[in-house]
Amino acid sequence: MAGISRTGWLVAAGLLAVFAAILFEMGRPPICPCGTISLWHGVVQSNQNSQQISDWYSFSHVIHGFIFYGVLRWILPHRPLWVPLAIAIGIEAAWEILENSPIIIDRYREVTMAYGYSGDSILNSVSDAIFMMIGFIAASRMRWWVTVAIAIIFELFTLWAIRDNLTLNVLMLVSPVEAVKEWQSGG
Repeated sequence: MAGISRTGWLVAAGLLAVFAAILFEMGRPPICPCGTISLWHGVVQSNQNSQQISDWYSFSHVIHGFIFYGVLRWILPHRPLWVPLAIAIGIEAAWEILENSPIIIDRYREVTMAYGYSGDSILNSVSDAIFMMIGFIAASRMRWWVTVAIAIIFELFTLWAIRDNLTLNVLMLVSPVEAVKEWQSGG
């Protein structure tokens, strides 16, 4: 399997720059309002969650990359790898922009364990897209069953560690279950 060409990396960098500019125009803070930059922040119920370079939800973004790779390579099997990667970045950026809109921020506060969620910093959103890219590229180099196994491990690990994962996040955003919300809250 061929890697990503120089053109592909330039397109990816350009898409990330446009994405960051859109978030800036939306009024998102460039970094955590606390004024610090950390490689990892592991406390979900805190004002630094979704503000730093990585957090528990970074695992979900790697899984996004796995999913986007599988679907886009199935749809576009003969395109250079950078083409589906660029599409994946566009999808991830669109989600991050939507996720940082008032309607989704309010929805997270209402139906998930993210009670004080105020949206992501630009640093975190761009990092989320980079984690998706890591997942996408990793999936392009692994056998499909290894990718699936890693996704399951990530889901189970984050479920155990923080009582949340990609599956529950989607469930609670789309069709909230009060018993799940109580369990996630430690009840």
